[in-house]
Amino acid sequence: MTYLSRATAAAGAVLAAAGLLGAGPAHAAARDPFPGTWLYLTVTKGDSEAGGTYGSLLRCDPPRGHVHAAEACAELAAADGDIGRIPAENVICPMIFAPVTAHARGQWHGRQIDFRQTYANACILRARTGAVFALDE
Repeated sequence: MTYLSRATAAAGAVLAAAGLLGAGPAHAAARDPFPGTWLYLTVTKGDSEAGGTYGSLLRCDPPRGHVHAAEACAELAAADGDIGRIPAENVICPMIFAPVTAHARGQWHGRQIDFRQTYANACILRARTGAVFALDE
């Protein structure tokens, strides 16, 4: 048989009440899993999700999580997070049709980013997006 003193019972009741008060409303907003500036980047071979996909999480405060994080973050900063505004490199790419689809989603300084573009081949992808989608090098 277990005996509880009045002090123990009162302390338990106070702790239970404090736990209920501290729990807050059940409908509290969910937190962002990656606060700050981040993009989840994927490249899919082919023009649909059926091809081989590889990806990386790019974080820019400080740059990390990506093979070329510092370079990709600098290019994005110069374009204010708009991947479509990254200046195209002046390169000659082969005229081989081997489509790749680039997808970026996340946030740039609090602004939601959702970018998706299919390019004729990986060379054109690299020329148009710089280091941002250079995930396999």
